Amino acid sequence: MMNSQKDFNEAFEFHSGVRLRNRVVMSPMTTVQSFFNGTVTEDEIAYYRERATGVGAVITGSANVQDGGKGWPGELSIAHDAQLPELTKLASAIHDGGAKAIVQIFHGGRMSEPDALRGKQAVSASAVPAEHRDPNVPTPTPRMMTVSEIHETVKAFGDATRRAITAGFDGVELHGANTYLFQQFFSPHSNRRTDEYGGSLEKRYRFIDEALHEIFKVVQANAKTPFAVGYRFSPEEFTNPGISFTDTHYLISKLIASPLDYLHLSLDDYKRVSIDPDYQGKPILNYVNDAIDGAKPLIGVGGVRSREDVNNVLENADIVAVGQQLLVDPYWVQKLINGADDEMVTADFVKAIEYVHFARPLYDFLVARYQSIPNV
Repeated sequence: MMNSQKDFNEAFEFHSGVRLRNRVVMSPMTTVQSFFNGTVTEDEIAYYRERATGVGAVITGSANVQDGGKGWPGELSIAHDAQLPELTKLASAIHDGGAKAIVQIFHGGRMSEPDALRGKQAVSASAVPAEHRDPNVPTPTPRMMTVSEIHETVKAFGDATRRAITAGFDGVELHGANTYLFQQFFSPHSNRRTDEYGGSLEKRYRFIDEALHEIFKVVQANAKTPFAVGYRFSPEEFTNPGISFTDTHYLISKLIASPLDYLHLSLDDYKRVSIDPDYQGKPILNYVNDAIDGAKPLIGVGGVRSREDVNNVLENADIVAVGQQLLVDPYWVQKLINGADDEMVTADFVKAIEYVHFARPLYDFLVARYQSIPNV
């Protein structure tokens, strides 16, 4: 499955029975378009509907499963049954474009912004603050979750999955990447616990394992049609201590032994090389592909903007995720299918966002983003 040449425009079916019309999916991206309480807005629905017209599936931006896990203002929420009407509209809008609808579910943990929590202290595996890339920027110290709170959060992921099923989504993706709560439990930097949820790799994986079991139980009890479950992860951390590539090998071994439909690697560049000297002979994507060894479908991602990028990613993945390019070029997949490569948006993202209509919250967010970080 992993070593043959793949056609991006051929259908792909997960073991759950969810069938994508092609091997291109929209990567989950922050849009800050939801209401203050996490309810979906009409702007958000229109944004996803337009970008659903070419891809095989849309994976939404992060949706928190608990109010205390909200990561930032304007974030989507799937924490309450009262949000079901708008979530149903969102799933339907994605289906209108012909794509499968997958909602990414998450908990921000210690990465939750103070404004999002309205003054409440963030929680995490341990009371250890995150390390900012700028050492002069202070980061708040979270409160260590009690075992009871861990159990409540596990149930919250199950409840969120039930809502996704009820709303008509075709799947959920657990956000285990980008230093959010699942990663915080697995990381030796953020998890200094000495109970059953900390210490060894096996114990640091326990929270992930329990959440997966809860979600699979909910899917089995509630889904009447095929419903996919995926897991997104970051391959390593830059902190010391932090998740090493050796740790990631363990994580992959556990994930591929579960009933997951797919694994989704989180990278800003599919050509990125590991910081670990033992894994610098080829890109991280290639090593992850080798570790999975065909046991589960892999979604590759990171800076995909051209046909060449798509083909390169599919050499070491089953599906290619496209993020920023779809922000500025909503019909990019159709151009890819029709051979209209010369019509693809190739401008730097800083410039490209000026030529696409975005609702004001998203436009302001993108301007701030591209002005503050390198455009990679």
